[in-house]
Amino acid sequence: MMTRPLACLTVALAVTGCAGTDGGEDPEAELVERARAIHERVLTIDTHDDIPANFATDEVDPLNADRQVTLEKMRAGGLNTAFFVVYVGQTERTPENYEQAKADAMTKFEAIHRMADEMYPDQIEIAYSADDVERIHASGKLVAAIAIENGYVIGKDLSLLATYHELGGRYLTLAHNGHNDISDSANPRPNLGDSEAEHGGLSEFGEQVVAEMNRLGIMVDVSHVSKDASLHAMRVSRAPVIASHSSTKALADVSRNMDDEQLMALKENGGVIQTVALGSFVKVQPSERDEAERAIREELDISGGRGGLRGLDPERRAEYDRRVEELDQRWPRANLQDFVNHIDHAVDLIGIDHVGISSDFDGGGGIDGWRDASETLNVTVELVRRGYSEEDIRKLWGGNTLRVWREVERVAAEMQGEG
Repeated sequence: MMTRPLACLTVALAVTGCAGTDGGEDPEAELVERARAIHERVLTIDTHDDIPANFATDEVDPLNADRQVTLEKMRAGGLNTAFFVVYVGQTERTPENYEQAKADAMTKFEAIHRMADEMYPDQIEIAYSADDVERIHASGKLVAAIAIENGYVIGKDLSLLATYHELGGRYLTLAHNGHNDISDSANPRPNLGDSEAEHGGLSEFGEQVVAEMNRLGIMVDVSHVSKDASLHAMRVSRAPVIASHSSTKALADVSRNMDDEQLMALKENGGVIQTVALGSFVKVQPSERDEAERAIREELDISGGRGGLRGLDPERRAEYDRRVEELDQRWPRANLQDFVNHIDHAVDLIGIDHVGISSDFDGGGGIDGWRDASETLNVTVELVRRGYSEEDIRKLWGGNTLRVWREVERVAAEMQGEG
């Protein structure tokens, strides 16, 4: 009897069959092995992975904590590079809250450095440039890049951009949920006094922020911002921008996704959309399913998203899982095929050079087939199944991100030379 290939176990959710007991060749097994070989040769980058405030402590060990992205899971799935995110949520814009946002950002910067510089320097290293990514990967280590989510962390102090750049911040999401002093958000917060639009795109200060990011060499991230703000940022930025974790509105009409007009502007700008594997951005569920799951969470007294689930006792967690599985049978969740449909749409519309991949793991991301970093190979299997070439896959998995990063570095050097 032929041993069932390990690849079939690794990509069980993406694969429909494996070599049979008669010893005959199975096209599916051959496809998986071809995808595995490609996956091992290309450099893979996930541009958005969240961390908690107590990351890189005894409570949340980056090596093997109960998280979607750990060093062990990155190795297991062939995820070479992760952008670890310094995220700070939007609050009321007061002097005290600006200071708190800055302090919260520093806590996460320190955690990422603690992971790479103190806890596991033999396993992972921080990249400060696109060349660093390739050098570190070639050394056999995992690569950590640092991103900042929500320009609120600078408050009204433009000089903080240089501070964060010095610490390794290499892209900054201009806003998050709720308007800030830089940009309108795709999701205004009425509880913070937000109207539908505050600035009509970027504020005057926001234009200054983009210019300073261009000068320093920080990628401008237009995920989470309003459509007008994204188009505004693309007009005024001297360097290409990224959408670090957004999918396509044509396939899932939610506020956080980019419509075709935005995608065409992104192509013109030379940027890249990092298609995101977050279920609700990949596949819009009927309101009945959302209401049913909300009722389950209320009945079982669950709050706080994924963190709330982690805190459940085994009995309640089992009950939650059982009942959600019943919902999934009635209304199937977003899966790998749904996700790659978004990649297909973006590639068809704006070309292979402007599309990338992100997960939003540990921040709500995860779909059937790519639930954590250990299942990263599954994405490559589906891309091979769709007919993408190795060079296409190389671009999607990191080549396009590095191209934009290098162009941002080039523009920064040019602007600094002008000064």
